[in-house]
Amino acid sequence: MRNKNGWTMLLIGVLLLALLAGCGGKTASSANEGEGTDNSKAPSSGEPVKLTMWGGVPPEAGPQEVIDAWNAEHPDIQVEYVRYVNDDDGNLKLDTAMITGQDVDLFVNYTLSQTSKRVESNLALDLSSQFDDYDIDEKMGPDAESWKINGKYYGMPTTKSAFFVALNKDALDAASLPVPKDWTWDELREYAKKLKVGNNYGFIQNMEPFVDPIDSVLSQEGYTKADGTSNLDHPLVRKWLETLNVMMKEDKTTPPLGEQLTSKMPVEQVFLSGEVPMLNIGAWMLRSSNNFTDFPRDFTIAFAQVPRLSDSADSYVTRGGIGDYISINAKSKKQAEAWEFLKWYADGGMAPMAAGGRLPASKDANQEEALNSLLGDKKDTYDLDSLMHVMFEDKTPTYVRSLPQEVMDMRAQEYEKYFLDAQSLDQTLEAMVNRHNTFLKEGK
Repeated sequence: MRNKNGWTMLLIGVLLLALLAGCGGKTASSANEGEGTDNSKAPSSGEPVKLTMWGGVPPEAGPQEVIDAWNAEHPDIQVEYVRYVNDDDGNLKLDTAMITGQDVDLFVNYTLSQTSKRVESNLALDLSSQFDDYDIDEKMGPDAESWKINGKYYGMPTTKSAFFVALNKDALDAASLPVPKDWTWDELREYAKKLKVGNNYGFIQNMEPFVDPIDSVLSQEGYTKADGTSNLDHPLVRKWLETLNVMMKEDKTTPPLGEQLTSKMPVEQVFLSGEVPMLNIGAWMLRSSNNFTDFPRDFTIAFAQVPRLSDSADSYVTRGGIGDYISINAKSKKQAEAWEFLKWYADGGMAPMAAGGRLPASKDANQEEALNSLLGDKKDTYDLDSLMHVMFEDKTPTYVRSLPQEVMDMRAQEYEKYFLDAQSLDQTLEAMVNRHNTFLKEGK
């Protein structure tokens, strides 16, 4: 895991450099930076208003088709899409671009943690303070509530989010294993043993949802205990660490974390090649599984809910709900035009994004059109019953990841030491708790 402790200082340094450069004389564009923004359109010059939207999805996986459709219909407002990779470096690139006044009018947030940091830095516009012609709660339903920060929307959630375990159904059938709908990590471990062939693994994980089992528990139980101290030593946190460690070291059914991180294992490719039969991932996988040119496969893909750590399903929540939270840059001079685009996007303009697993959340979007885009001509290569279950029918309550990024980074640094045999399980839990308590005492 990268050392991110210096990132805040880096951002501050970038901002100071920008301010110092401004002291030597402002250009026409930089002269506008830092001035109060308003909701009015830019002065008319006969030229179209140009908007820049930053997002983490590759242009060819839906965004460019969306942008092209808008631009064809709206010659007076033209949008350019800029792709940033949704990882630590990519998010730093986006934040730096906004802080230094580069062209960013709209941007997509993928976690509440990242959004909160941008709100604190005054980079995301409070939509309710500027616009009152679109009811996000009514359009998106009750799941939208989880994206509010201090009771306000600083963006619009636009997609149905689904996280799941993708399964090679042919491998399951050969092992006489049913497609599970409701299962535990203990049961997944047994599946991985039965599906392991030779030296291959039975289960792999995309690193983005890797830690979700912990947050599934603590989003309900609390990240802190009743006395205000850290709850990162919760028994089910211990269980998750123990289970994965045994799968890595004893069962050898999933890659050791060190191997996966250092090799930058292309988990989607490994799964779609048929090498490993189970993959923990999100709906973005479908843009690869629908791409037979780069990822040819000869097996049917089925889907299962991400397993729970607890024995009882009564209190289980899974990550999901709605996501792709699109904000308007609080410094943008084209907020009114950005808002018009955002409403159009949410209410159906984003339909081509479904090809990459991003179904529109708005009740006014054409879901049938989006579903057709999702499956394309590859419909027969999926187990439709399980796909419909995880995407539409599963009524398990959901949560949005909201833990501060600093705690997520700290937590990862400690559990990586455990998986790398650099410290014991007890030492790992103690270190996570101590560092979390320090964070809490500092009031960050």
